[in-house]
Amino acid sequence: MARLEWLGHAAWRIELDGKVILIDPFLSQNPAASVKPEEIDRADIIFVSHEHFDHVGDAFEIAKRLGATVVGMYELTVKASEAGVEKTLGANIGGFFDVEGIKAALTPAHHSGNPCGIIIRGEEATIYHAGDTGLFGDMKLIGQLYKPDIALLPIGSLFTMSPTEAAVAASLIKPKVAIPMHYNTFDAIKQDPNEFARLVRRKAKGVKVVVLNPGEAYEYQRKKR
Repeated sequence: MARLEWLGHAAWRIELDGKVILIDPFLSQNPAASVKPEEIDRADIIFVSHEHFDHVGDAFEIAKRLGATVVGMYELTVKASEAGVEKTLGANIGGFFDVEGIKAALTPAHHSGNPCGIIIRGEEATIYHAGDTGLFGDMKLIGQLYKPDIALLPIGSLFTMSPTEAAVAASLIKPKVAIPMHYNTFDAIKQDPNEFARLVRRKAKGVKVVVLNPGEAYEYQRKKR
């Protein structure tokens, strides 16, 4: 069973196939964070979607303390190495690669800061973290190629998709479950996640929306074939 805990903003703690994975751990400067970085007691892999401060966050410090592998676009992992992180894996948008026993791939994202989306595939689930992005048509290819069980989609508008665009994204990707993120951290990205859920019901029939508060978790059980 995969477990996804929303730490606030675009930050996640994911348990998948016995590994603990962090994504975009923006915690110490995050007014909506559910945990402090020093409260993170295990991380095997830390994915960072791009170089903006609210996504790199505390990734390098946590990695140095816990010995985690930092994964992201190549240039970002160079900066991680320069900051003293011992284990990094720099990649680019392309195919699957292995990291700590988990398959991962980086996908396009439309944003600044050398962005990417992240596909994480294990026996228990395939998860798509869209990173910071606007809507783009090739999200349909991401759905067709990777078939994510769960899509983590930003809805804050201004810097990313709004609930409207994110609902269209869900219709293109067709995950089993869509979870909104990257909203209500600051007034500038204040949104109603229930509006996202209503729009998904209209635009992406069959996609289940799970709305979490920071600190809450969702457990996903993949049906046996």
